[in-house]
Amino acid sequence: MSGVAAAYQVAREPDVEFTLFEASRRLGGTVETVRRDGFVIECGPDSWVTEKPWARELAIELGLEAEIIASNDQRRRTYLLQNRRLVPMPDGMRMMVPTRWAPIMESPLFSWQARLAYLREARRAEELKQSALRDGEDESVASFVRRHFGDEVTDTIAAPLLAGVFGGKIEALSVCSVMPAFVKLEREGGSLISALQQQRGNSAPVFTSLKSGLETLVERMAQELPSNAIRLGHEISSLTRRGGLWQVKLSGSTEPFPEVIVATPAHVTRQLLRPIHAEFDSLLTVDATSAIVVALAFSAERAKHLRIPRGFGYLVPQALNRDRESEDDPQLLACTFVDQKFSHRAPNGAVLLRGFFGGDTAPALLNQDDASLVSLANRQLSRGLGELPEPDISLVRRWPLSLPQYAVGHLDRMTKLAELSDSFPGLHLIGNAYHGVGLPDLIREGREAGRRAARA
Repeated sequence: MSGVAAAYQVAREPDVEFTLFEASRRLGGTVETVRRDGFVIECGPDSWVTEKPWARELAIELGLEAEIIASNDQRRRTYLLQNRRLVPMPDGMRMMVPTRWAPIMESPLFSWQARLAYLREARRAEELKQSALRDGEDESVASFVRRHFGDEVTDTIAAPLLAGVFGGKIEALSVCSVMPAFVKLEREGGSLISALQQQRGNSAPVFTSLKSGLETLVERMAQELPSNAIRLGHEISSLTRRGGLWQVKLSGSTEPFPEVIVATPAHVTRQLLRPIHAEFDSLLTVDATSAIVVALAFSAERAKHLRIPRGFGYLVPQALNRDRESEDDPQLLACTFVDQKFSHRAPNGAVLLRGFFGGDTAPALLNQDDASLVSLANRQLSRGLGELPEPDISLVRRWPLSLPQYAVGHLDRMTKLAELSDSFPGLHLIGNAYHGVGLPDLIREGREAGRRAARA
């Protein structure tokens, strides 16, 4: 997405020629939509966070304002799987932080010790403010959440929430990179609960998407690019700098460019740049996990027998369910009730589910065939939703090393990487390994890089 957004922006600048090289046979990376029999099935991300404006601005600019849809927040409820039961998250939660007391006290998710930890957090404001991170410091998400709420909330709520986004472990993720707003609140007042309870509620829907699917963004941007500027199936084998130009080497040819925007995954960017300077090798060593998405679509006739609760989906806390899973049966991380989260995703009465696998078990799944993965997803989803019939449509997508892990110290490494990149004129690095994994951030990064490159 960031690479296409960069090319789109360059195309809007006057009198600039460019070439977009894409190793695969399609544009958009993990942004892919399959439209079949009235179902709109997202193979990667299904939406963007509404409060970040850059994706919406792009959609309007592309003439897609009538396509923009908000999540059905009147149905918004997330469940956690506990012992094959779906237990609803308490109302009024902002991630793992409650904005209302009653739902926490009444929720069966928490023991009395966890409820007491919540109550004490609001009373420990000064202590937490004193222990807050200073400028330049960082810690893991797990450490940050434990300081505020203890082990149970960390394992029960924080771990599955972040695994559903990053597919990784909160013991390694950087809190300053992943939850900067919470770090700021702690520095200012100590207690996260007190800070969020004092904020006015935001009535805007949490998520936004497009009726016809997110790939429409990619399709519309591609229509704005000169057809002779797009080269699909062209993999770059090396980058070198010679005579003030970047030499882009493909199989059988080398082409010179004054500016290059590199939007490849971090491990590919690292291979391209480490011959240029040794420090690229260490700064671009970013751990990444793989993701497997399995979609199951049920026609209205088959869906009559399903008992899907009202909500957006559920998360599977690994710590709570690990002992009950076979070691040979990799565990689901999350399931989305797609037809409830967004309208226009399924025909009336039909049901569309998406299962998400990732983390440590993902590598073992990447080489399994589609039928095996559909069977696995059906089996796993049945543990939370009751026995599922054979779907009318099934779809599998494998995204190897697609989820970069922003490890502790990530922001410091990104500052050093930016300084190193700036020492090589005409080099621009963009993508989800640097400053955000969501579509709005990728679009913003891509367009900013496009402007800089075109106007250099």
